[in-house]
Amino acid sequence: MKKKFKLQDLDCANCAAKMEEAIKKLPGVHDASVSFMTQKMTIDADDDQFDTIMKKVADVCAKVEPDCKILM
Repeated sequence: MKKKFKLQDLDCANCAAKMEEAIKKLPGVHDASVSFMTQKMTIDADDDQFDTIMKKVADVCAKVEPDCKILM
């Protein structure tokens, strides 16, 4: 399943790159992209685990950029 999300308060391109790299390493994630310029994130992950994976994605984002919020 591939879904797009809007990000709020993502402050720098370096943080976006760190998030993308960490999200791609999560089990069940096939691909991910985080764009600082558009403030958007695309996640391609296993359908049956998508909700669980998104909780882990939110944790990763909070560690890298505590003020960043994923708008679903």
